[in-house]
Amino acid sequence: MTATALQKIAFRHGASADFLGLNDPPGPSCFVAGGSAIPIRGFGRSKARFVMYGLARSYRWRRGATGVVLAGHPNLAVPARWVQRLSPRLRMIVVAHGIEVWEPLAAYRRRALLQADLVLTPSRDTAQKLAGVQGVPPNKIRLLPWPLSTEFLQFADAPENLPLPHGFPHGPLVLSVGRWAASERYKGLDELICAIAQLRVSGAEPQLVAVGSGDDLPRLRRLASEAGAADRVHFLEGLSREQLAACYCRADVFALPSTGEGFGLVFLEAMAFGKPVVAAACGGATDIVEDGVNGLLVPPRDPERLADALNLLFQDDALRSRLGQRGAAMVRERYSFSAFQAELDKILSESSFSEGVLDAPERSPDFRKGSSV
Repeated sequence: MTATALQKIAFRHGASADFLGLNDPPGPSCFVAGGSAIPIRGFGRSKARFVMYGLARSYRWRRGATGVVLAGHPNLAVPARWVQRLSPRLRMIVVAHGIEVWEPLAAYRRRALLQADLVLTPSRDTAQKLAGVQGVPPNKIRLLPWPLSTEFLQFADAPENLPLPHGFPHGPLVLSVGRWAASERYKGLDELICAIAQLRVSGAEPQLVAVGSGDDLPRLRRLASEAGAADRVHFLEGLSREQLAACYCRADVFALPSTGEGFGLVFLEAMAFGKPVVAAACGGATDIVEDGVNGLLVPPRDPERLADALNLLFQDDALRSRLGQRGAAMVRERYSFSAFQAELDKILSESSFSEGVLDAPERSPDFRKGSSV
């Protein structure tokens, strides 16, 4: 979505943008995001070719033109800084997403990060980590919450024909969505499985659907069995976007008690469908989930309090409806793509970048989110 917004902003101001992807297939290609076709040059994970191409492009600014080099991940601050050193009139922006900056970066990466003119981040918690852990001056940090994709909002506005995946259960249901990897156990699915095993709602047994793949699934299945909830915990993998949207539509409650979220787009997806959300009261989730307003916040790593919150929502239809309706309104007011694009345009302009990416006569490289060095 960042690439789409940058392309639209550049076009509106008569400029243009280059998008480079370290991990994308080698050569020029195109991807679609936000309804726009974004041209990108991939480098097949070749760091040397990726960096050399960016450096070569930077020579276009040595004649005195201005522009912006945007690193879509803190790891890419290093090549972005090399580009900027070759062309000092370029301004450098780094995007920090969350947990990757919660611990001290390697010294050379941190030095490059500190050279950035601006660091964008989606949550107050990560902004605090940038300042406190990495030492980024607060005046260089800008808060820019990520938007929900327009495609998902369209699904939520017209859910009638969304196809439920095979094996989707009936009855009262809690949905969770994530990457279930051993390296990401902070997602809190262990606590959610333990909580669901405790729930009994008016004689019914609420089901848990966990959507996502990862190398930790065998252990999580064993945990569900040991908790006596093997028949109530359903793991669904490889779903299409339409099938995932159907899961949100069918769920009664969305829960992800993660302790490591830099932001949490899945909360926005659930809110778009009018679902109350349950989250751990830590990290970037607290920017999105307001306790008693659009969901409930629970102490981290506390399956008993998590079970209490879920039980409260299942027993109180009016509360569940009220939280869901407020969440649906909030996601459309605060987290639309148009709001994100307007805020990014404002940040660029207020930070004197209007003579950079916005008016640059040449194309500027964008080290895209998801790449790494």
